Amino acid sequence: MKYRTNGTFSHEQEDKIGVLITNLGTPEAPEKGPLKRYLKEFLSDPRVVEVPKFIWWMILNLVILNIRPRRSAHAYSTVWTERGSPLMFHTQDQADALALSMKQRYGDKVVVDFAMRYGSPSIESVTQTLLEKGVRQLLVLPLYPQYSGSTSGSTFDALGQALRKIRWLPDVRFISHYHDFTPYIDALAKRIELHWQTHGRADKIIFTYHGIPKRYLTAGDPYHCECYKTSRLLAQKLGLTKEEYMVTFQSRFGREEWLQPYTDHTLKALPGQGVKSVQMVCPGFSADCLETIEEIAIENRDYFLEAGGERYEYIEALNAHPEHIAALSELIARNLSGWDLPKRSGLLSAQLASELGRDK
Repeated sequence: MKYRTNGTFSHEQEDKIGVLITNLGTPEAPEKGPLKRYLKEFLSDPRVVEVPKFIWWMILNLVILNIRPRRSAHAYSTVWTERGSPLMFHTQDQADALALSMKQRYGDKVVVDFAMRYGSPSIESVTQTLLEKGVRQLLVLPLYPQYSGSTSGSTFDALGQALRKIRWLPDVRFISHYHDFTPYIDALAKRIELHWQTHGRADKIIFTYHGIPKRYLTAGDPYHCECYKTSRLLAQKLGLTKEEYMVTFQSRFGREEWLQPYTDHTLKALPGQGVKSVQMVCPGFSADCLETIEEIAIENRDYFLEAGGERYEYIEALNAHPEHIAALSELIARNLSGWDLPKRSGLLSAQLASELGRDK
């Protein structure tokens, strides 16, 4: 193997600290071809689908990739905007806001960028770019608050694959989860309270998370437990009783049992139990994407209303809202501790707060 060397390397180059935020990924366009390439990369990850390789290769290449891309392309076309994929531009906005925050705290010492686990910009390409900018210490933050091997674990795998090709490795830190980080809980609560100020409360608030197969839980994955801890802390912050909220799991795939209760089944049943209004929150999503916009905000709304529900509201993800950027900035700052950083105030200036408050 040939190991990569920074093409712009110089012994006089100033050392930098890099912050790399990552998210799941998105196709390049809401079309069959790009969807097929994206889904093939995503569903070929053994962290995502833990099935014997040969059996899964047959299912994926002979069945799924001949059916699902067309359906997924239609779904993506309903959420695509002038700026492209929601997940892509929200993550870009987050990276830009965090870069501004880090500049306020540390001047030009810290470089911020973003990458996607699947698709582009890839973790490998962005890591190489950061190293070319002089990054000798690298902090990686996957934007998955609750750890799962299929998300944060897979991101670590990709990072390792990228770094194994590098001649001069940087110091590396990796934030595997932040499900109970107080500023993150506070940011979620603030987002919900702002929604309540305008729309009032519903009969029940539902914290819904992406599902994983139940066997991942029994094999030791902490995701299920961390989802429940996030929900409990958030409910406490909001002053909710056990009767006023519940936790569900969405987006199951295949025939095996996934984490329960299922979001769609729950919404179909609630009107018959006297619950006529619900508000949906996705605390596991740092940014709105196909799943939150199309599945939670639209598809599941239809299930609830068709079953007799009267009011259904989706409360948007934290995206690049100021309270989210402040929380992530604090998380990053704490994890940079001990590295050679300028001594600057950890508090946002009035100018920075104004910048972060602009509507994205």
